[in-house]
Amino acid sequence: MDRRRLLAGAAMAPVLAAASRFVPAAAAGDPESGWRRFELTTEVTLTAAPASLWLPIGQTRRSYQRALSLGWQGTADAAELVDDPVYGARILRLKWKPGASVRQVRVTQIVETRDRSDQPDPAAPAEQALYLKPTVNMPTDGIVRTTADKIVAGKTMPRERAKAIYDWVVDNTFRDPATRGCGLGNIAAMLRSGYLGGKCADISSLMVGLCRAAGIPAREVYGIRVAASRQFACLGHAGDETKAQHCRAEVYLDPQGWVPVDPADVRKVVLEAKLPLDAPPVQALRQRLFGYWEMNWIGFNSARDFTPPGAPHALDFLMYPYAVTADGEPDWLEPGSFRYRVTARQV
Repeated sequence: MDRRRLLAGAAMAPVLAAASRFVPAAAAGDPESGWRRFELTTEVTLTAAPASLWLPIGQTRRSYQRALSLGWQGTADAAELVDDPVYGARILRLKWKPGASVRQVRVTQIVETRDRSDQPDPAAPAEQALYLKPTVNMPTDGIVRTTADKIVAGKTMPRERAKAIYDWVVDNTFRDPATRGCGLGNIAAMLRSGYLGGKCADISSLMVGLCRAAGIPAREVYGIRVAASRQFACLGHAGDETKAQHCRAEVYLDPQGWVPVDPADVRKVVLEAKLPLDAPPVQALRQRLFGYWEMNWIGFNSARDFTPPGAPHALDFLMYPYAVTADGEPDWLEPGSFRYRVTARQV
């Protein structure tokens, strides 16, 4: 049986409470104010049933991103929007019963974004406190704390300390093209080994963990690129986004609140644009990306080392489709064998 549901309205009773947090589709952005609207589509085919699928969903974040609607079409026997109770990560969970002969789904999200720089983005004390806590792969003691203390020694102002950590990460890490996916973000292992190569989840997590160890609230934001970049070609992606996942970071600085940073994209440009770190275009980008995100990207969540509702175990993060089937857990870094495809277009 093929089912179609629009999850931003009242069509499906089990998801009404969660769906209410989507912005009504009528509240379209004004293109002249910088808002752009994207349609993000994820298609998944699973190998066996019973099966469960967890898909990350675009978040609504104040002045720079608005999730407008979410719909699905496919053969799932049940679907519901669930929120992780710790981080508030929004997830679409779908289930197929034993014996289901067809296990396919097509999920469409409509999200608006606009470039983010100095817009105020405050947070309550409880939210700030959450993003000072260590996680399994991102401890804040031991070598992480020792490294952070060395970086910020003699610096007293939070912005100055955060900028010192950002500069240290940019100077000392590098993008390793052999890293699978976006990396794992096991920062203590990185520091103990001295090998600071990786991809965006590694580099962003290192920035976040060092900031937390220095007493600065910080978090990764896991998401996906959806359009070409006005900065460097390698910082954009358009059309087939199946392998365009990208992790960014935020630090909390009074009085502004959450401040966007992206040291990983500085290192990406060094590698893929074949430019030295001290090249003027790279130096200009380095300065810009402490306090700026080009929103040709959709952010999903900031959940780290957590168990999605109903999942059998914890995940490092949820940035890709994740499934459990009668055949086991498909490798989310192998979309060919997992059989999923993600596409995006501006609408």
